[in-house]
Amino acid sequence: MENNNSRQDLNTEISASVKALKLAILQAQYAASADSNRVMLMLYLGIGRFISQKTRNGIWGDGATNAIAEQLQREMPGLRGFSGVQLRRMRQFYEEWHQSLICSPAANKLVVPIQLNTSEKQTDTPDALSAVLPILAEWSICSPLVNKFNMEEFFAISFTHHMEIIVKAKTIEERLFYIHAAVANRWNKDVLRSMLKADIYHHSGTMPNNFGTAITETKLAVKALGMFRDEYLLDFINTEELDITNPEDIDEPVIEHAIVTHIRQFIMTFGRDFSFISNQYRLDVAGHELFIDLLFFNRELNCLVAVELKKGVFKPAYLGQLNLYLQALDDQVRKPHENPSVGIILCRSADKSFVEYAVRDFQKPMGVATYRTSDEMPEKLRNALPNIEELKRQLSDAGENAES
Repeated sequence: MENNNSRQDLNTEISASVKALKLAILQAQYAASADSNRVMLMLYLGIGRFISQKTRNGIWGDGATNAIAEQLQREMPGLRGFSGVQLRRMRQFYEEWHQSLICSPAANKLVVPIQLNTSEKQTDTPDALSAVLPILAEWSICSPLVNKFNMEEFFAISFTHHMEIIVKAKTIEERLFYIHAAVANRWNKDVLRSMLKADIYHHSGTMPNNFGTAITETKLAVKALGMFRDEYLLDFINTEELDITNPEDIDEPVIEHAIVTHIRQFIMTFGRDFSFISNQYRLDVAGHELFIDLLFFNRELNCLVAVELKKGVFKPAYLGQLNLYLQALDDQVRKPHENPSVGIILCRSADKSFVEYAVRDFQKPMGVATYRTSDEMPEKLRNALPNIEELKRQLSDAGENAES
């Protein structure tokens, strides 16, 4: 008898919860025409809070969210994005940001002023709005990141973006970095995943270079300093697929071919606003032919960017070679309205302190970055990479051509 009563109480609780969530969803959808992403994120945060309070306090068991999702689907045919899995993601979304930023009692008392014509009285949905749709505008009251947190940016990216960031970036500083970068650069979810995988938070703006002295315009120098990273993940180069035991045995033409074949991937990895011009770009200097491995144009910097590929450890002689290329580009190719060309050496490994010492007296703006290939990634991440049989065939052909 007691079990029947408990089951009946649970069914009553689920029905009341479905009614509250259903009203909140309808109200959010009604208001979404004015500010869709903000309203929906507020809805997800509110639902996450609601579910968190029920499940973390032992009110609901493991199957309650699935039961609610199924009943919501029956009562709102065609409703998408509110499966049991999604409801639990909303709980995670709320809990991650709640634990990190919310500490103001006022934040939980404010509600979204959404009104919807309905025949149901407010009393029929007990505490629906205050439980489901809290405004979190007071997050910054006691957050140590008050000067960094941008509410507009937070609400400018999608729920999918937020979940990618929450799962793969563990600190608040990292998460705010990726939120800002996703908004500033208009990253779609695929680009965001690539940037998270490449861990650009820990590599942006740390490349050894001479931009601070070689670029005379301060604003441009700052842009260049933030543009390039100290390390790039070229996960489309898989040495195991090439049957190469030692990654350092890859020939530079093979690396170049792989980059050109997957130029869109490389540009996504390399950074924003890059346009590919050519590989093996030919220059003629006093009757001597020079060939730049990869030549790009960057709209943000308004300049040509020359990239030289090196398969081994950094050598100071590379800087002299690159300096000559940049001089020829500026004399022969650069347009009058463009800024001086920038050069990047992309090599297997480099001692940052040594590079900084070697590059500091060059007049042309240059930097040195390193790269990793897929075989150097953690095993778990490497196994998640897509099948690249086609790349294997193309790179094998390139390797044979390089040998011949």
